[in-house]
Amino acid sequence: MTISIAIEDPAQPEIIRMLEAGEAHSASLYPAESNHHLLLGALRAPEVLFHVARDAEGRALGTGAIVLKGAWAEIKRMWTDPAARGRGVARTVLAALLDTAAARGVRVLRLETGVHSHPALALYRRFGFTEIPAFEGYAPDPLSVFVEKAFRA
Repeated sequence: MTISIAIEDPAQPEIIRMLEAGEAHSASLYPAESNHHLLLGALRAPEVLFHVARDAEGRALGTGAIVLKGAWAEIKRMWTDPAARGRGVARTVLAALLDTAAARGVRVLRLETGVHSHPALALYRRFGFTEIPAFEGYAPDPLSVFVEKAFRA
């Protein structure tokens, strides 16, 4: 499958539906206080680079964003449409996020995900992310896993 990745405005109907599906999935696994989604308005901020994966026909398959915070950045809104899972979409999006972060001079990339998000945790570990304590903006939460990946100088 051909997958293309581009930075796009998340305020598109098909993307909004994907974001809502991700939120519903999280809500089925975790209580509200353990869900940390950026809302649509925040995803449109200038420091957010929102990536969309599309197939050859232009259908949205997945999303992911990086929030630039100076020397570090945070990954948010990683989501793959359930119909596209198992085809390398998340891996392709994550690789694009890493490339974008490195090109912007980011030294450390961090994220929070849930303890029950086993496929996501496995993906991040394969890409060299390691567990860390809760970072800026988060409190320790037994349902959260915090990870980071440092870039070489």
